[in-house]
Amino acid sequence: MSNLAVLGLQWGDEGKGKIVDLLAERFDVIVRSQGGHNAGHTVKVGERTFVLSLIPSGILRRGKQAVIGNGLVIDPAALLREIETLEGLGVAVHGNLFVSNRAHVIFPYHRAMERVTEATPGKRKIGTTSRGIGPCYEDKMNRRGIRVAELIEPAVFPERFRAVAAEKNAVAKALDIYEPWDVEACLAEYRDYADRLRPFVCDNTAFLNRALKNGKRLLLEGAQATMLDIDFGTYPYLTSSNATAGGLSTGSGVSPRLIDDIVGITKAYATRVGEGPFVTELNGAAGDALRKAGREFGTVTGRPRRCGWFDIPILRYAHAINHLSTLVVTKLDVLDGLETIPVCTGYRYRGEPLDEMPALCEVYGEVEPVYEERPGWRCSTAGVTDFGELPQAAKDYAAFLEDNLELEIGGISTGPERDQTIVRTNSVFEKLVAG
Repeated sequence: MSNLAVLGLQWGDEGKGKIVDLLAERFDVIVRSQGGHNAGHTVKVGERTFVLSLIPSGILRRGKQAVIGNGLVIDPAALLREIETLEGLGVAVHGNLFVSNRAHVIFPYHRAMERVTEATPGKRKIGTTSRGIGPCYEDKMNRRGIRVAELIEPAVFPERFRAVAAEKNAVAKALDIYEPWDVEACLAEYRDYADRLRPFVCDNTAFLNRALKNGKRLLLEGAQATMLDIDFGTYPYLTSSNATAGGLSTGSGVSPRLIDDIVGITKAYATRVGEGPFVTELNGAAGDALRKAGREFGTVTGRPRRCGWFDIPILRYAHAINHLSTLVVTKLDVLDGLETIPVCTGYRYRGEPLDEMPALCEVYGEVEPVYEERPGWRCSTAGVTDFGELPQAAKDYAAFLEDNLELEIGGISTGPERDQTIVRTNSVFEKLVAG
């Protein structure tokens, strides 16, 4: 019985939530390993649309268990709102959701610090969501964070919180960015959160390894994507955690030896939010048209996404880092109206071919894309579920990507619904969907 990881390969928003939801039927436990409530998954089931920002989308499948791993940073208020919303929609959360006692907790001072630093004149803006994600990860790495384990322990939390709050206030005053806040009122608020979250808390490593010992199958669900990974992405314009396959292991407590397959998710084009270099970005009317056709606005923030063409060098790079078993291409139907479709097949830097992904964003920002034009199909592919029923130009587009990536495209999404997915015969993806 195999265990599976599913992750994004571009800058996030590739449609991972739908693919995880599709696959979750064949797995017992769905685990999220990193990020915070700055990420979101949207899953459409019939007439209902579910928006999740912390809870793994597998929770929508009846009888499945969902785990929020140690690699996350958690805003308790956001998590509790999400639990209440899902239960109001008839999703059974109590008894099926488990929250790691080693995950770190976001506090108001994290959000305040992020707002101030993003607004500092002369500072290079990252384009964050200002939800406190980065500062919370900073505290984690500086060994002064407060974890869920401390939050729910009445004998430990008050003293720890007051000490950290005093330190934060002293730093803010020294930097002349102090904003008055009521420490004791905040302490009382988080004590209430602790009482409400306590029934969900577990040792996720022990829980998941017991599940494995009992023959259960795990699906590890990534947030964000490879090009936002803190080590391998377009530094510093990225997230604060490891969004690659290795991060899914360290953020869950599941050994990499136990992950049998890795599914990579990419759009049929490319998008990113926030600041940072984007080689194939479309500006003006062309970018607006792609954004409108793809409804490219953030699940959590509502921010308009920057849009561009498919970038093969990025996908080759992501494949090298993650060693993918199969690829799923989403939103093919968004390209339906195009007469021709440019695909970036290579990079040039100052006139010379570039064979490696630049480490410096200043270099990456000067990279020029080398395009190959592919013919469009000028007819609807929306809702197609059989690869053989695609127009020939769409089949050729998929074959062109496969040949250049040297990787199978096992699945193609042609709409937001669960059943609007092509599962290709004799692919690794077909075996995973079939269980």
